[in-house]
Amino acid sequence: MTTTDAPAKAGNREWIGLAVLALPCLIYSMDLTVLNLAVPQLSEELKPSASQLLWIIDIYGFFVAGSLIIMGNLGDRIGRRKLLMIGAAAFGIASIFAAFASNAVMLIAARAALGVAGATLAPSTLSLIRNMFHDPRERTTAIGVWVASFSVGGAIGPIFGGVLLEHFWWGSVFLVNVPIMILLLIAAPLLLPEFRDEAATPLDTASAAMSLIAVLALIYGLKQFAEYGMGWQPVLSVAIGIVVAFVFARRQKQLSHPLIDLSLFRKPAFSASLAVYMLGVLVAFGFFLFISQYLQLVLGMRPLEASLWMLPSGLSFILGSMLAPKIVRSFHPAYVMAGGLAIAGLACLMLTQIDTSHGLAILIVGFILMSLGLAPAFTLTTDLVVNAAPPERAGAAAAISETSAEFGGALGIAVLGSVMTALYRGAMSKVIPADMPQDAAEAVQGTLGGAIAVASELPADAAAVIVAAARTAFTDALVMTAVICTVIALAAALLAAFLLRRVEPAAHHA
Repeated sequence: MTTTDAPAKAGNREWIGLAVLALPCLIYSMDLTVLNLAVPQLSEELKPSASQLLWIIDIYGFFVAGSLIIMGNLGDRIGRRKLLMIGAAAFGIASIFAAFASNAVMLIAARAALGVAGATLAPSTLSLIRNMFHDPRERTTAIGVWVASFSVGGAIGPIFGGVLLEHFWWGSVFLVNVPIMILLLIAAPLLLPEFRDEAATPLDTASAAMSLIAVLALIYGLKQFAEYGMGWQPVLSVAIGIVVAFVFARRQKQLSHPLIDLSLFRKPAFSASLAVYMLGVLVAFGFFLFISQYLQLVLGMRPLEASLWMLPSGLSFILGSMLAPKIVRSFHPAYVMAGGLAIAGLACLMLTQIDTSHGLAILIVGFILMSLGLAPAFTLTTDLVVNAAPPERAGAAAAISETSAEFGGALGIAVLGSVMTALYRGAMSKVIPADMPQDAAEAVQGTLGGAIAVASELPADAAAVIVAAARTAFTDALVMTAVICTVIALAAALLAAFLLRRVEPAAHHA
């Protein structure tokens, strides 16, 4: 290719603009994790019911997932920078309402608004990267930074939140968002380009409503399945989601400018990348949930101490995200992804060796290796998905990519959570004393936290037996979960190696 045909290199404005785009992604990720630390304080002050507390925690993620496809398409139509700025303003305002919520209902409403606003951030920022970085190698690097920013938010969120909660009230964890969003609103017009699809038709409201209902019903059903097991409510919710998704897909075939261009799924670069991405997120999300419980409830760490021990894995994920663009200059992306996922699989295999007293070193090393292995897969699959779509549909493609990640996380929690619960319950049912009250027995069999809470009210000898049995049952279940994650990670590695090996890397054309 001649020099005149070479894509334009990014300048200082684009790289500084990338730093601006990373800020809302960091905040988006922090908001998924930081609230958990504030739950004890806000529970004491707002006194939510058990149901209200669950909605306070979950509704943000629900509305993010349900709104992604709508927001990605809306950005393609009205302008990606404009949507990002609207979302940033809404996110800042909703954060203020959340911080000063005077009751549980107000906080739930504020968290729902945060979810809708948060859904504008990921597709807008990713699709703007598609327009700002025309050189494929630079674009892969930029996407690596974008992916790493989510990991930074996830890593520092619990630590930052813990420090704030030591000195301020629970609402302070939300007010952190406000100055960041103000900075974004100031910097965006100066550093970020505007892009919209001039040929796009108005957003099809029926399709938008169906996409929202389908995603919300599916993820709600999966979450209910994880928390309560098989029952008519989760089955009905998933069934409704599948039916609405089918009707939605039929409608997309009839529209000249659909919300989702179904022809994209016939491209291996798109469909196989989404599958690999979803499986990787399934492993990461499912296992991450149980690691924090292991550190706190089995090894007895405080939340802040557990967060600090998990920090190295977050830093490893950032390192892996930044190294991936350099490695693919020498090796095909399919093999880089496959190699990384194989490392993640071996890390999961290593985690099968933990026990109730000597698991910390193995866990930290294994989790570091898992993060190093998964990070390149996340960066490169995102890169392939966005590049597979035409530039005017980059917002919709970015939204589909993020929605697949949300499904991966929900599946990880549902599937692995169900396995953990079944194994733990089965083991604990054999050690519960016959004279233990039914409510206490249910709590002991339900969760490790419930067992420790019940044990605190028992005589010392009986408490020691229950706690030891519960920790052993939880650890044994975690080991089996690690075995399942090993299989999933290795299956994703094979999927990447075989289905993506013929996909021509965009960087080869640079």
